[in-house]
Amino acid sequence: MQKEKCKWYQVCPIKFFTEQGIINPIWVEKYCFRDWEKCVRYQKEEAGIYHPDNMLPDGSEF
Repeated sequence: MQKEKCKWYQVCPIKFFTEQGIINPIWVEKYCFRDWEKCVRYQKEEAGIYHPDNMLPDGSEF
C-alpha cells in the first residue's frame, strides 16, 4: 500500500527546486512520496518552527 504524498508538498520549496532542476528529484521520491514523517522540513512545519527554504528533507542546507 502506497502512502499519500506529504500534505505540504504543493507549497514546499523542495517541490519547486526539484521542478527547476536545482536539486536531485531523489529528495521528492524518498521523502515527499514515501517517508515524509521523517522529513525534517515536515517536522518543523508541523511544530511551527522556522526553517530556511534551502533546507533539505534531511535537515542539511544547500
